This record gives sequence, C-alpha cells and structure tokens, in this order.
Amino acid sequence: MQSKSVGIVGFGLMGTAFAQRLAAAGFGFAGYDVDAAKAAQITALGGRAAQSIAEIARECEPILLAVFSTDQVEDVVERHLLPVLGDDSGRIVLCASTCDPDRIAALGGRAAARGLRFLETPVSGTSAQVARGEGVGLIGGDAAIAAGIEPVLRALFPRYFLIGKVGDGGRAKLAVNLILGLNRLALAEGLAFAERLGLDPAAFLTVAKSSAAYSQIMDVKGARMIERAFAPEGRARQTLKDAQLMLAQARTVGQELPLLEVHAEVLEACLRAGEGDLDNSVVIEELRRRRK
Repeated sequence: MQSKSVGIVGFGLMGTAFAQRLAAAGFGFAGYDVDAAKAAQITALGGRAAQSIAEIARECEPILLAVFSTDQVEDVVERHLLPVLGDDSGRIVLCASTCDPDRIAALGGRAAARGLRFLETPVSGTSAQVARGEGVGLIGGDAAIAAGIEPVLRALFPRYFLIGKVGDGGRAKLAVNLILGLNRLALAEGLAFAERLGLDPAAFLTVAKSSAAYSQIMDVKGARMIERAFAPEGRARQTLKDAQLMLAQARTVGQELPLLEVHAEVLEACLRAGEGDLDNSVVIEELRRRRK
C-alpha cells in the first residue's frame, strides 16, 4: 500500500465512481470539488474532504483529475498544481476527463517539462459501470509511469489498455464514444418506433436483445428509456460536449461524420428542452417529440 492518499479533483458522477473503486480496494483518498456541498459526500465514501487543490497537491499521489472540460484540466494543472509543486516534483497526475486530445498532448508536454509525470486515463463506461468495476481504462503516456502505479490503475478499472502517447487515450475514447452514442441513439429511435407501431416496448426490448441487433447499450439504457428513468449516470450535456470534441477533431483531419452530426443535433434539442442534466438516454424523449 502506498504511503500517500490518492487525490481526486472533481467529484461529479465519475469522480464519485472512482472514489468508490479506490475505497473498495483499500486505498485512502482525499477529494476536492468547487462545490463545497460535495464535502459530505466525500467523507461518506470514506475519504477526506480537502479544502483546496493546493492541499491535494501537497499531500496526495497520484492526483486524479475528473473535471468536466479541457479548460478545467489545464486550469487545475497550470494554475493550481504546478505553482504548489514547483519544478521537478516527479508527482504523478492522471487525467480521466474526456478532453481535446491535441490540447491534452500539449499540456502533457508542458507538464513533463516542469517535472510532472502525466498520464491520460479516460475510461469507457458509465459512472455506474465504473463503480461496479466494468469500466475500461484507455491509457495514454509513458508505460513505465503506468507500471509504477498499476495497483491504483487496477483499482480504478480492472481492465485497461495502453493506447500510446499522451493524446492517444483521448483519441481512442472519442472514437469509442462515437460508436457508443450512435448505438444509444439507434436504440432510442428503435424503441420510439416500436411504441408508435403499437408494440409493447418492454416486450419488444426482450426480442431486440435476442436478435442480431443486440448491443450492450440495450442492457444499460433500454429499461431507462422505456420507464423514463433519467437519473444521470452520464449527463446529456456532457455527451454533447464529447460529440462536439469529436466533430472538431473530424474537421481537423478532414473526416465527415454525418451520423454524429445527427446525434449532436438531437442532444442540442434535449438541452433546449431543459434536459441537459438528465441521463443521456433522454435522447428518446426528443425522438418521441418528433411526430408529424
């Protein structure tokens, strides 16, 4: 067991799931979130609620970032961690956020030049799947750094892959999420269509799971869509953020993604309807609204 606690910056859905994984594996952890109300949640999970990112920087290793956006990752590393740690600290920082891979690659280079050991660690899976140990880690960065903290990585995600350099983990995550999101949207459209045809949606879902159309998303999101149970495991606004990152990367490399453009447009409509903080399975509600 390592001597330092693991630090978690960002205690949303995924940060909470990571804390659950660490606690179950016997790791001590400290957590910080800009929302001070999260302190009670951190302590309830067996962790210590830090008062600042600076406190996390001084006392924790590795430091796991589970914040919302690329801007926030850059801010945490360059405006909060590095001023406390200084140069040549050798501290390990894990970035689990889904980010712009080019900007994260550049940040990783700047961090390394200042003596941080930086790994990209995005994960495939909903927060509930991650909490159950079903998340798959997509690691970008130095394999030797990953090997040095393997027990922590295995606690966070029992299965992980070393994808390549910093930036490649995020690129893989975006490509995986593109497929996942389209599977989710296809399921929503199929269920909405079955309902409009007069089929019992629950009975139809059972048939679909046994058919050639089966995908894991039917197990994860099917009942939610039918029951309109949209308590978030992955919020619609975050899924739209990821889709916008994918489209930006596609423009950079000259790749058209017509199906993703449709998905993004449906998500935008959900946000306009006030559904941004609901689970991303709420896309079915937008499809139900589209009646001629």
